[in-house]
Amino acid sequence: MKLTILGGGGFRVPLVYGALLTDHAEGRVTEVVLHDLDDSRLYAVARVLAEQASTVADAPTVTATTDLDEALRGADFVFSAIRVGGLEGRANDERVALAEGVLGQETVGAGGIAYGLRTVPVAVDIARRVARLAPDAWVINFTNPAGLVTEAMSRHLGDRVIGICDSPVGLGRRIARVLGANPREAFIDYVGLNHLGWVRGLRVAGRDELPRLLADSDLLGSFEEGKLFGVDWLRSLGAIPNEYLHYYYFNRETVRAYQQAEKTRGAFLRDQQARFYEEMRRPDAAALTAWDRTRAEREATYMSENRETAGAGERDADDLSGGYEKVALALMRAIARDERTTLILNVRNQGALSVLDMDAVIEVPCLVDANGAHPVAVAPLPDHATGLVCAVKGVEREVLAAAESGSRASAVKAFALHPLVDSVNVARRLVEGYTAVHPGLAYLR
Repeated sequence: MKLTILGGGGFRVPLVYGALLTDHAEGRVTEVVLHDLDDSRLYAVARVLAEQASTVADAPTVTATTDLDEALRGADFVFSAIRVGGLEGRANDERVALAEGVLGQETVGAGGIAYGLRTVPVAVDIARRVARLAPDAWVINFTNPAGLVTEAMSRHLGDRVIGICDSPVGLGRRIARVLGANPREAFIDYVGLNHLGWVRGLRVAGRDELPRLLADSDLLGSFEEGKLFGVDWLRSLGAIPNEYLHYYYFNRETVRAYQQAEKTRGAFLRDQQARFYEEMRRPDAAALTAWDRTRAEREATYMSENRETAGAGERDADDLSGGYEKVALALMRAIARDERTTLILNVRNQGALSVLDMDAVIEVPCLVDANGAHPVAVAPLPDHATGLVCAVKGVEREVLAAAESGSRASAVKAFALHPLVDSVNVARRLVEGYTAVHPGLAYLR
């Protein structure tokens, strides 16, 4: 089975390959094709993968190419993890937004809109190529903003594109862990959009254990979200929000912390990864060791400004292992082998969440089998959550309209309507600022 990884020179690709190395069953991935526009990054990542595979007898073969059509042709699965504009683009997204006093995070608020505006046209081109060159392939999308990009691609690929994210998986794992439950045996009642969702229940053997967590102050304050949001706020919500909702619930504090930081997250990762890829230019460099060291630093500093604002301290060691690669592997296994499972995924609504239309991509538990991912019908959200979900979905639709038409007015509207951008004039200045630094937004007229 052939897996094509778009963004194959990306830093986290070894996580995906490492997961593939654990699969030795029939119907597994036997061929991996890495595609990237930067051949030096492809070379660096290929070296890491070669060291990972050195002790695995049946490791999938790895080839690398800068030819997109060649990479896609004949693929069974396509894993999309591209970053249009690179980490320099991410750093610019943050800088332009913070200059206007609003959030520049890569998936939330102004930064997420800017990232979406330059990523959607590229993702749509990829979707059209997949439909032409590998019409039977399944596309697993991790490209951010994951929900928005998945919806853009679904307009050309239908249900054969599925978005994944490690945030809901990690959240469910943490809740199960503090409750003494096995995450594999728990059903997580999670609903929302990508980076905008809530756990409303965690059922083990038919019993909802979340009320027990909410009633116990020691348990509730013992894990990442309890430290981040505070026990009292979680009790007020009656649910456990995705960590990215910290940007909404504590927006002023987060923006101030980002403005005062020595470097934004994007600038930190840009410089950190530049050192890694530069090190990989040396033939004698220990590729896997350098990658492991860089990844550990990356994970330990994840959302550090938010945790500092909340007084949450350092991340727990158990939370430093990522998880999206495990979701990707479980999804591929379920489809390729008809190994039925339940995963939290980004898929077309199909009536699962009544407040949104059928084609809106949402993030919910899905039953997965050889025919793809099927969203589980979920109970309505409370009013406060419904308002956020509908507002952000409306923004996503304006981004899609702007990307399709090239309308600058639609781009301004997307910024202006976002809950974290509080002024039409700010929205106009954001569009001016972003078009000035991103050549990929030259299409907006």
